[in-house]
Amino acid sequence: MPKTATAARSAPERLHLTADVLVLGGGPSAAWAAVAAAESGATVVLADKGYLGTSGATAPSNTGTWCVPPGDNRHAVVERRWQRTGELADQRWMLRCVDTAYRNLLQLSEWGYPFPSEDDGRLYIANLRGPDYMRFMRRRVLLAGVTVLDHHPALELLSDGDAIVGAAGIGRQIERDWRVDAKAVVLATGGCAFRERILGSTGLTGDGYLMAAEAGASLSGMEFTGKYTLAPHGSSLNKGLPFRWASFHREDGSAILGPTGEPLRNGIGEREEEVARALIEGPVYARLDQAEPALQGWLRQGQPNCFVPYDRAGIDPFADLFRVSLRAEGTVRGTGGIDIVSDDCGTGVPGLYVAGDAASREIMTGAVSGGGAVNSSWALASGWWAGKGASTHARRRGGKAFRNEVRPLGQAGLRPAASPRADIAAREIIETVRAEVVPLDKNFFRSGAGLEKSGERLESVWRDVRDHLQGEGVERIRTREAASIAAAGRWSVAAALHRSESRGMHRRTDLPGKSPTLAHRLVLTGVDDFRISGAPERLAELAS
Repeated sequence: MPKTATAARSAPERLHLTADVLVLGGGPSAAWAAVAAAESGATVVLADKGYLGTSGATAPSNTGTWCVPPGDNRHAVVERRWQRTGELADQRWMLRCVDTAYRNLLQLSEWGYPFPSEDDGRLYIANLRGPDYMRFMRRRVLLAGVTVLDHHPALELLSDGDAIVGAAGIGRQIERDWRVDAKAVVLATGGCAFRERILGSTGLTGDGYLMAAEAGASLSGMEFTGKYTLAPHGSSLNKGLPFRWASFHREDGSAILGPTGEPLRNGIGEREEEVARALIEGPVYARLDQAEPALQGWLRQGQPNCFVPYDRAGIDPFADLFRVSLRAEGTVRGTGGIDIVSDDCGTGVPGLYVAGDAASREIMTGAVSGGGAVNSSWALASGWWAGKGASTHARRRGGKAFRNEVRPLGQAGLRPAASPRADIAAREIIETVRAEVVPLDKNFFRSGAGLEKSGERLESVWRDVRDHLQGEGVERIRTREAASIAAAGRWSVAAALHRSESRGMHRRTDLPGKSPTLAHRLVLTGVDDFRISGAPERLAELAS
């Protein structure tokens, strides 16, 4: 029978479970990993920081998929997409992704997911309504016999000296420590939004990055955090599509002009840079006056949540000016994350696998954002691969008993290197990091001098976190999140300084062109004394 942790309030002080595979996370990649592992015969536990089915960036969204049917045209479609990736993506991985994602979309239909039908009666499988999709995937996970621990964030991984053998954390609602011994772990914990208020992602704090790095895994693409999306000012609704039909104005109502003197319209894609420059100068207002009446109805029907802030404020966005902001999206719609070294989404650390936004998506999208469609298909595919890979690893370990010397790997935010200090607080740490990685004039537009200053500040913050930040009880969630955000910010700035060029969403005002010597990924390894190196031209093939 499927099990959840919601009825365990009278349980002992510590929950201790055993499984073949432990999946950490609650978005689509976590769900697919759990189902894939369970269908391979593994016993599976899934532990989520939130509630499987509602947490993460997909659940509140209406997202397309990169849906490419089988056929000779696949290669041409992938080639066209690759041309936009800044020469950093890998077409072999792109082809693998579209193939696996397409099969899993068909699998969703066979399971009974209610895809809409086109006029000719064919199912339209290229779009997923987030709330329905994730509610369906929760049911599928439970039907597969997976034990689900809702509101049970992981704090650290466990190692027996040879491999990762589980994780430990705390039940947020019942304030009870938990531990799961497992033969393999899948990190599907999402990206890092640096506590920016964006739809479904404020709680994505890069926890998996720090856990993986502590275990010895590498990261790549951490410099590609320059993706921002327009939102109504003061809103978390980072849905950029309606702004394709917007005009932009200054506070006095005058039109903002583009580089050739024409009024600025269409605030997505390449025009985001013009909007960002205007926002650095002062407040910016928009009006969706480029949308014809029929299109207005289509937008309201297809993206209903986009219009909630306007309706609440009594604004007609097609006729009235309204103030806008650019919301930083960190690695959620950036491309950085844990480096993948094998076809089954292995990290190079035995027993540790990665999926979804927790993984680097450079192999899929290079230096540009995967947006919703590519990232959605990546979650479908990478979750499946990671779940299968983890279950295979679990079988290979067979009945090997866990060693007595299993040890927790968590350090910063849990076990300070020096004495704890009450004046080193999680909230202040996060705000200090945000001041270096969120502002448009520091992160959307970068410079060597600015990155050096930010790097120095973040190194100082990291020393405080490493040496003095500690929480007790449920407060460990906050201190660990702060440590993860500090680590991700530090890595991002260091990688950005190392990439001495402009490429994709990495924009250096002092180095505006691409360098042919940097047409490769930058791989970062280590926590305190990390190193940055060029990646091999191709990822390792999965051993047979």
